[in-house]
Amino acid sequence: MPLTTTIEALGQKGEGIATLDGVRVFVPFALPNETVLIEAEGERGTLLEVLTPSPDRIEPFCPYFGTCGGCQLQHLGADAYIAFKTELVGTPLRYAGLDAKVERFVLAHGAGRRRATLHARKDAAGYMRIRSHDVLNIEACPILVPALQSRAPDIARALGAAVGECDISLTATNAGVDVAIRKAPKGTRVEKLVSLVNQLGLARLALDGEMIAQRQQPTVSMGKAEVDLPIGSFLQATAEAEQVLADYVTSAVGKSKTVADLFCGIGPFALRLAEKAQVHAADSDKAATAALAKATRFAKGLKAITAKPRDLFRDPLTRFELGFDAVVLDPPRAGAEAQVREIALSKVKRVVYVACDPKTFARDALILVQAGFRLESLIAVDQFAWSTHIELAATFTR
Repeated sequence: MPLTTTIEALGQKGEGIATLDGVRVFVPFALPNETVLIEAEGERGTLLEVLTPSPDRIEPFCPYFGTCGGCQLQHLGADAYIAFKTELVGTPLRYAGLDAKVERFVLAHGAGRRRATLHARKDAAGYMRIRSHDVLNIEACPILVPALQSRAPDIARALGAAVGECDISLTATNAGVDVAIRKAPKGTRVEKLVSLVNQLGLARLALDGEMIAQRQQPTVSMGKAEVDLPIGSFLQATAEAEQVLADYVTSAVGKSKTVADLFCGIGPFALRLAEKAQVHAADSDKAATAALAKATRFAKGLKAITAKPRDLFRDPLTRFELGFDAVVLDPPRAGAEAQVREIALSKVKRVVYVACDPKTFARDALILVQAGFRLESLIAVDQFAWSTHIELAATFTR
């Protein structure tokens, strides 16, 4: 039965929160202080109509917004949007008892996201519908770089028609579109896919981590280097965010002559840091460190980079190995607790931490602060625009 209620706040997942008979109800696409008509089932609310809109409400730019589960915040005006994203960083820090404020908020969507994962079916390709496992068939995605906006759904549809239900990851590279099929049905015939590489004009096609065909090696530019992109390796979502974070990191390490770049990936920081410092780079992704090592051999004007595969969760650099002027950390969502505990016991005086999860960052930041570091220069970098994800970077000095 439809109910009229007032939205009290915006939750961490971008949903409006209302209270009905003492139960918090989460309503996607509703904003604080709005009077809305909803249907509620337990904690789940469905927005039927906005009766009194918030002054922060704006018109979404994507025709699929409200149906597609990909974006949560296209209806939120700029000032309120920045405040919401900034709080995603600030709230976990306050819970950890740390007095740190975001000093700078950087919009880093740039030309759009250069990588995306679409879900493909025999007759459809797109993102999941909101609160559903059904695929929303789309013609284009305006948050992607121009090279992927309309091509990504077309490519995914063509591969879905050949393979069936699967996930299609696409990355825009210097050589063209790099595509990886994941979760394909067992018994998928490779020969059906090879001809599609030329038909679709792909740089490369992989199936569950194994290369099917390659017309040209996919590469990305990082500083003075050109890096071969391994199948499935991590890459920042937007080129602008990578540059913003790299500029922050290189500035924050200052005049350090030796730097450890931990969770280095394919080297977005190491390859820029090496223009002024010697770098030891480590990551559990063997293909990524091999790509970094290869790029180092061919790049000119760089100081020495040593790139080694190492599981920094199970085997962090010990306090005895951390004889560097500065340490850079860029871990996945799990954070870097084991490595941070070793840093806390070392003589390292400067740590630059890039994080994609504010909660695990707050946990690790507390360890460093309790060890005598001071948290400085906290910034929020918004590369996942219109979502509830936020990147951040901070500097710790002993």
